Amino acid sequence: MRQAKLVLTLVAGFGLAAIAAPQDAPAGQLSKYAVTDLMEPCFEADNDARWGAAAEAECEQYLRGFTDALILAGAAEGKICLPEQNRDAEVRWAFMRWVHEHFGDRDQPAAQGLMSTLEDKFPCN
Repeated sequence: MRQAKLVLTLVAGFGLAAIAAPQDAPAGQLSKYAVTDLMEPCFEADNDARWGAAAEAECEQYLRGFTDALILAGAAEGKICLPEQNRDAEVRWAFMRWVHEHFGDRDQPAAQGLMSTLEDKFPCN
C-alpha cells in the first residue's frame, strides 16, 4: 500500500510537470518516459493473460495520476471533459487509439502524447 502511494505521488508529480510545460516544450524538460514506454503496459493489459492485470494497473495508475493532476491544476477546465464513468479504461482505450493514429509520435514524452490524446479524444463541446 505504501509503495502504491509513492508510485501515485511520483506519477502525479510527473503529470503536474507536464501541465506546467507548454505543449511545444523541448523534450528535455519532461521525463524521458516516452509514449512507447506507456504503450507497452497499456496494450499488454488486454493481450497478456499472465501479466495483463499488472500491466493494466501500471498503465491506469499513470493515466489516473496524470488526469488527477490535470483536474487538480485546473488545466482541464473548459478544454478537456473526461468521462464520468469508467474513466481509467476509457482514457486507456483512447490513448491506444491515439497511438495507432499517430504512430510516428511514439518517441515523444508520454505526458505530451497523453495530453494530445485527451485534447483530441475528450474535447469539451
